Amino acid sequence: MRNNMLSTVCFRRWSFRKKSKDAKSSHNKPVTLSAIKQHQCHCKLDMSRTKHPSSQENIESRVTGCQEPMADPRPSIPVPVNGNTTNLPSDSNITDESNSIHRSPPLYSPSPPVHDDIGSQQPILRKKQRSDFKFGKILGEGSYSEVVLATEIHTGKQYAIKVLEKRHIMREKKQSYVMREKEVLSKLDHPFFVRLYFTFQDREKLYFGLSLAKCGELLPYITKFGSFDAEASRFYAAEIILALEHLHSLGIIHRDLKPENILLNEEMHIQITDFGTAKILNSDAKEVLTVHANSFVGTAQYVSPELLTEKSVSKSADLWALGCIIYQLCAGLPPFREKNEYLIFQKIIKLEYEFPEGFPAKAKDLVEKLLVLDPSNRLGCEECGGFEALKAHCFFDGINWETLHLETPPPLIPCTVVDGQEIHSTYNIDDFQDFDSLSQHFGRINTDESGSSHSVDKEPFRYVLQLADEERKERIERQRKESKWHQFVEGNLILKMGLIDKRKGLFARRRQFLLTEGPHLYYVDPENMVLKGEIPWSPQLRVEAKNFKTYFVHTPNRTYYLIDPEGNAQEWCRAIEEMFRYTYQSSNHRQ
Repeated sequence: MRNNMLSTVCFRRWSFRKKSKDAKSSHNKPVTLSAIKQHQCHCKLDMSRTKHPSSQENIESRVTGCQEPMADPRPSIPVPVNGNTTNLPSDSNITDESNSIHRSPPLYSPSPPVHDDIGSQQPILRKKQRSDFKFGKILGEGSYSEVVLATEIHTGKQYAIKVLEKRHIMREKKQSYVMREKEVLSKLDHPFFVRLYFTFQDREKLYFGLSLAKCGELLPYITKFGSFDAEASRFYAAEIILALEHLHSLGIIHRDLKPENILLNEEMHIQITDFGTAKILNSDAKEVLTVHANSFVGTAQYVSPELLTEKSVSKSADLWALGCIIYQLCAGLPPFREKNEYLIFQKIIKLEYEFPEGFPAKAKDLVEKLLVLDPSNRLGCEECGGFEALKAHCFFDGINWETLHLETPPPLIPCTVVDGQEIHSTYNIDDFQDFDSLSQHFGRINTDESGSSHSVDKEPFRYVLQLADEERKERIERQRKESKWHQFVEGNLILKMGLIDKRKGLFARRRQFLLTEGPHLYYVDPENMVLKGEIPWSPQLRVEAKNFKTYFVHTPNRTYYLIDPEGNAQEWCRAIEEMFRYTYQSSNHRQ
């Protein structure tokens, strides 16, 4: 017994001395990250042996414990949404695409370096998250998402972040739409498309970080100016063609091309967006795809006839939409218009549309070659010479296709066509953003295209009536009994009225205009006796007489093109200016 105890003590002393000697000899050896990982593996293996060694779960954990750490061990599916599971991808699929998605400007700031071997450092890219951004106003809303202006806190860079609710996507079965849009955006690298810089998600939402198109959608500009002049229409049609040429070269069909899905960047170049309903053709896929009867996508005014009749879609569907957009740029409205979608579809199938007076001849020829019922006969399809034949059309004479994205877009100027002649505004749309600059220009009425004018600033008011209360009540009572227009003016006293041709783009409608106290400027359909609208007043309103018949009323969101068939445009301008001066300038002096 005593001998055994002495043997044990001696063995322990010998072991201690050996360990001390080994420690001294290895004191200067670096401790590597791989050694640490190996040690951690052994630790995990030892721990697992002490806990249910026969358990399949722990067998798997022992195996994975010795592997190199993965970038993101979370499963692709399912992702919990308020206790439920979804088929939406996790951050391993929708995450910061540092390699596959083009990025400009740089997106990541390096995290503190992780040391491996001594003397080397390896930065790790941190995934973005909602707290990295300051969210601002809503830029747009879709059926299952909204786009929000967001500023990255660390860099100050601005993005348009598309926010998608997982619960809504699952309820509406839009998972394929989301993944398709991400896939298409990841493929695109072209100046005429929005760019996808990053993606991330949290428990309830998905986030797509897109390039910010600061000038918004194309449609409000068409609405504001009524239509574009020939130069602007040609330029923007050319940019859309270059975008479609690139898109189709990748085997992608947009399927929902329309002015609302064409954005404008800070330089006023186009940025096509919204690829949730796009179709991606495989390299060996047919050019024509059959779609299910209940899978209709697109917008009624721009949908191609073959989708309605044959339930098929091809690249030519985008060429049909292009024809509709060029028509709208030149005329102000899409070619197929009706009270409801069914009637619109009937017009599309029968190819029932017409060109208004003043539609440019070359643009008309181009539209007629795009709006063709047979998709294989549309200019721009492969059977008709492809995009080279489309770009060679005479409407695009003077376009430099190679440098178009570098050119300065033509200015958008209020313009209408009267008797075959374009009549442009002489005012710059940015000249009247404040009251002082606006008031300097009021009181000058152009009476012809040469720019001759006369001043009415010092003339006495002719249309502004400063009446005592009793006299005003008497006049309104007489107006109520004698005028059929009294029902439309909300009890205000009518100061001037007359029939005016109100133009929207190249389309004209005759309306009864009623200038009243307030001020108000109502317009009524004289045949159906229905109030159609009112021109809004503000300190930014201004009038511009172009000749004896034609005058423009400019408001912040729209220019109204008005034609007086009696040739009294100057009198209308005088009356509107008097009401403006009395309402805004006189009130300022009184204050």
